[in-house]
Amino acid sequence: MQPQFTVQIDSFQKISQINNAWSNADYRALMHIMSFDEDLDAMDATELREMCMMSLNDQGPEGAAAVVLTHLFPDLPQGKIDQVSHDMLEDRYWEEYANCLYHERFFRAYALLREAFNGTFAEPTGVEMTLTVTAENEEAMTIFDTSLESSMVRLLADGQGELALINRLYDEQIQGTQFPEAPGIVWQLQQIADNGLSRQFHFISSYFWMEAFENMTRFDASSHADSEE
Repeated sequence: MQPQFTVQIDSFQKISQINNAWSNADYRALMHIMSFDEDLDAMDATELREMCMMSLNDQGPEGAAAVVLTHLFPDLPQGKIDQVSHDMLEDRYWEEYANCLYHERFFRAYALLREAFNGTFAEPTGVEMTLTVTAENEEAMTIFDTSLESSMVRLLADGQGELALINRLYDEQIQGTQFPEAPGIVWQLQQIADNGLSRQFHFISSYFWMEAFENMTRFDASSHADSEE
């Protein structure tokens, strides 16, 4: 029998950007892609960011999207970059792109491009959640030590019921022994407190996956860890 848990939703906040998602190193990398390398090291953080945003705007929406995607997805071929940068003006890739491991980076891209173009791009919809997970015995909690993201996604999926989209799309992984896509569903997952029979976690995700919890305060669910291959 799978470990059973009670989950208290401590906070649920909708977001359209991730704090500190873009660093000075990211802005310099974007400027380099746009062939703007002069005097970057002499700029302070505010000036660097403003210059980067203006330079992106000069590229036009599709050109700027291609610059951002080139930086965020160095593994994508140029043809794919060109196609996706065109489609971004209409699509919602932070929740629709086939490989969910790319979703967090797409979320970052949309937030930056939307700011650079005053709303031309869709506003990404995400959530920040804090949960307290409680079990009847401490042994049950060890699943989060074994495979944190996989165990958390299985818990959240069970809390939404079997008809939820996440269960229909990832039934094999949820019921099975490996869930490599889990980090693409819960982003920046951290355990922030451990009180033995209960632990508190914080993570970011797409509203697409977590909408069911918006008006929920608690739920009971089961989960299990990945198995060693």
